[in-house]
Amino acid sequence: MSMAQQAQPAVGGPPASGPQQTDGRTARRPPALRLLARPEVGVFLGAVAVLVFFLITAPPVRDGSSMANILYQSSTIGIMALPVALLMIGGEFDLSSGVAVISSALTASMLSYQLTVNVWTGVVVALVVSLGIGAFNGWMVVKTGLPSFLVTLGTFLILQGANLAVTKLVTGNVATDDISDMDGFGQAKKIFASTFDVAGVQVKITVVWWLVFAALATWVLLRTRYGNWIFAVGGNKESARAVGVPVRFTKITLFMLVGFGAWFVGMHNLFSFNTVQSGEGVGQELIYIAAAVIGGCLLTGGYGSAIGPVFGAFMFGMVQQGIVYAGWNPDWFKAFLGVMLLGAVLINLWVQRTATRR
Repeated sequence: MSMAQQAQPAVGGPPASGPQQTDGRTARRPPALRLLARPEVGVFLGAVAVLVFFLITAPPVRDGSSMANILYQSSTIGIMALPVALLMIGGEFDLSSGVAVISSALTASMLSYQLTVNVWTGVVVALVVSLGIGAFNGWMVVKTGLPSFLVTLGTFLILQGANLAVTKLVTGNVATDDISDMDGFGQAKKIFASTFDVAGVQVKITVVWWLVFAALATWVLLRTRYGNWIFAVGGNKESARAVGVPVRFTKITLFMLVGFGAWFVGMHNLFSFNTVQSGEGVGQELIYIAAAVIGGCLLTGGYGSAIGPVFGAFMFGMVQQGIVYAGWNPDWFKAFLGVMLLGAVLINLWVQRTATRR
């Protein structure tokens, strides 16, 4: 009998008895494994565990005002962790995001004060500058083909030096002047740094913005063509380009989204404290990246969510404030973050292997 004849199925015979064989593509996995395949599940469980731990070991955490402080700390990390996570899903990451926050705040503050103009003028110019920094990073990455690590490391050093040098040149000091008595300050403060009352507890407006941005990012990732492009360029940019995905546009706009996040957090810092220290922001980029990684995003790209970094940022805020409320030495904070990061990476690895196991 020939090979072709052997490959032909029997016609008219009764169906084979016994269990049907299926491969990994058609086998229906149990609901628990499908749930584990979600990138935010591991960090959600971790966030619950950290919350329960500090509720037990640090009684002040149970107070409403303490929880408001924890959410506030989480929101200032989470607002930036969201665009950083989208960028990581797209296969890149940004080492300049921490100092870019300070660059944005310095631009708005010095321009408004030195030119004695309405602070909204400085806010708008700072937005343009922040988007320009993001566009420059993205353009350099797609134009040269260099790793985003090298490009944004260079930007990080440029901004770090410029922040300090320009501030000292313009103001004669390492910090900007107080702008709280300038026109437009009150209106801007209401948007970027106000508080509101919830059952007698003062809550920062950044918590609301954090959740709004998270909902918007989730909708973009799961319900829009642009979200499909992000996953595609992060998974395999050459394959994505072959099927018509605008790889350059997607990557550049992702870097610009990081610039937008830096602008927003920078404006919050400025209108919360009325002045900006030019040397701040160094090291924050690692916090943002770690929150995204803890939230389930892979450094290799193509995998992650917007909800995961929300829980990742909450874990950071919970640990940062929980250590204080527990009366422990705050010098251990970075050590806790390192343990959290390594633990999250190992958990994410286990979750992925379990979820993809046939």
